[in-house]
Amino acid sequence: MVTEAISVRVPARSAGHDLRAVKIVLHREMLRFVNDRTRMLSMLMQPVLWLFVMGTGLGSLVQGSIPGVDYRTFMYPGMISMTVIMTGMFSAGSIVWDREFGFLREMLVAPVSRGAIVVGKCLGGAIVATGQGVVILAMAGLVGVPYSPSLMLTLLGEMFLAAFTITAFGVMLAARMKNMQTFFGLMQMAIMPMMFLSGAMFPLANLPSWLHALTVINPMTYAVDPMRQAVFSHLDVPAQVNAVLNPGVRWFDFQVPVPLELGVVAALGAVLLAIGVAEFRRAE
Repeated sequence: MVTEAISVRVPARSAGHDLRAVKIVLHREMLRFVNDRTRMLSMLMQPVLWLFVMGTGLGSLVQGSIPGVDYRTFMYPGMISMTVIMTGMFSAGSIVWDREFGFLREMLVAPVSRGAIVVGKCLGGAIVATGQGVVILAMAGLVGVPYSPSLMLTLLGEMFLAAFTITAFGVMLAARMKNMQTFFGLMQMAIMPMMFLSGAMFPLANLPSWLHALTVINPMTYAVDPMRQAVFSHLDVPAQVNAVLNPGVRWFDFQVPVPLELGVVAALGAVLLAIGVAEFRRAE
């Protein structure tokens, strides 16, 4: 008896396959987030507490030195950034979860490029984080920020850029990790200094030289400052108060313009995405 071999055809990789893979991974990230309401609420609680509890407390201390401005208005862009950063990193952490339960292996053996998987993860995490940030955006009126259409659209675009970059950073960290405990420990170690040194909670003016240097080399500074510049451009603030609360970022005597700050964030996101793709190509 002669047994005939059954041929198995594997579809060739193509740009169309990769685009469908990006769409599927992105859709899965969004479904996972929408179906996890506990995660949605927990991601919102921390920035809301910082904004309305810590912001109110700190505002009572500095009220006399910043006349005409609610300190929560100053903190508002930083809290948007915090929401986006935390959500983006948690979205990236799902890679480790997928690896533990074997789903990642199934994606890696699919006839699509690993770059498509990474891009899908980053886009999915960025969209989810931006959607979460929209909730904080809706609270603008509660802290004295006007609901200007141009301001809302500007903040929305800047949120997405920051979300994509931080998700790419998280994907790069998670690409080779084996368990969630290691990832979240490393995430906290990386995220907290970045947040505290970004100017999200205190002004960048009149800082000691060593602290100023740390804020300048912190990538998240260039995500927070454009949002603050956008907010303060729509406020009627005394010049001396604006100089204290919204000094911008300086490289020695050079005032960094907002387009260059956004360019720094975009370039960093592209570099982190490339590293994440390279890490995935070396993964099992």
